[in-house]
Amino acid sequence: MLWKFLYGLHTYYFPFNVFRYITFRTIYATVTALFVSLLLGPWLIERLKEHRVGQIIREDGPRSHFQKKGTPTMGGILILLSVLFSVLLWADLSNPLVWVALIALLGYGAIGCWDDYMKVKLGNPKGIGAKRKFILQVALALVLAIFLYGRLGPHSSDLLVPFFKRISPHLGLLYIPFALLVIVGSSNAVNLTDGMDGLAIVPATICFATYATISYLVGHARFAHYLRIFHVSGAGEVAIFCGALVGASLGFLWFNSYPAQMFMGDTGSLALGGALGVVALITKHELLLAIVGGVFVVETLSVIIQVAYFKMTGGKRVFRMAPIHHHFEQKGLPEPKIIVRFWIISLVFALFALSTLKLR
Repeated sequence: MLWKFLYGLHTYYFPFNVFRYITFRTIYATVTALFVSLLLGPWLIERLKEHRVGQIIREDGPRSHFQKKGTPTMGGILILLSVLFSVLLWADLSNPLVWVALIALLGYGAIGCWDDYMKVKLGNPKGIGAKRKFILQVALALVLAIFLYGRLGPHSSDLLVPFFKRISPHLGLLYIPFALLVIVGSSNAVNLTDGMDGLAIVPATICFATYATISYLVGHARFAHYLRIFHVSGAGEVAIFCGALVGASLGFLWFNSYPAQMFMGDTGSLALGGALGVVALITKHELLLAIVGGVFVVETLSVIIQVAYFKMTGGKRVFRMAPIHHHFEQKGLPEPKIIVRFWIISLVFALFALSTLKLR
């Protein structure tokens, strides 16, 4: 709550008044998280090496990945710590929406951390098991969905449909299972994408930067009315949470860019995806997430198509390997080229998503 102390000084020196503005605090939350992650990164890498928390490479994975065996994993801890520190400094902690977002991030991070620990320290390649992990994801998502239901204003169970300003389906109680699907689906989509150095973290950064903008607009009554989007009181503070995630993710990218010094593991990927899903719910732009996170959607669909086609045809494949980034890798494209091209595509998706705020 550093910002409240600094803002309190405006009675003595007027320029301190800037600390009451969400935009100003979002910038400082971003910079703070970036600084903390850059500061803690080398220390965390050494601790992970010291405790032999190294990446396990699947035998059926791409051969080019075998050289990454032993690279420190569970680096998502760096993201969690950086975001937590930054949000505690710059966000209004009396706002329940900030806590919902934090609980989603830390809760899914804890599930991923347990799974990573089982894999790398206890030697269980399946971690906590797919069934148990899914049950935990659903249980946490259900708690978050029930909490958000009815707390997001008069349109809490309504949906905004991109491109259409007069279509907003009212889901009623069906909003809870829908919200559950958004959170769990987003969490697993980011997890599936995290298969190359820096591949998942940059699209996630772009998504949170996009939703930082949307959070501010949704939380501002005048802007929301002008754009004909739902106004959610208090949602503006979530922009600070998103800004902290942008900074923490950029700091993590410093160590995760090719060739990676550490991987985020499920600790990071599940946390980022879960938090992204919750932010989409808070801002009442749930359906827009499919566009903002288009890369994650494509990666997930490639796995679904591959598995379904494999079962229907008795062993045939659509892609050489799924998720789809491995397909391009098997075709001979260098890993850095695939990564950067996916970053570009992610940016295009985000820009297109923002344009829909006016194309209604």
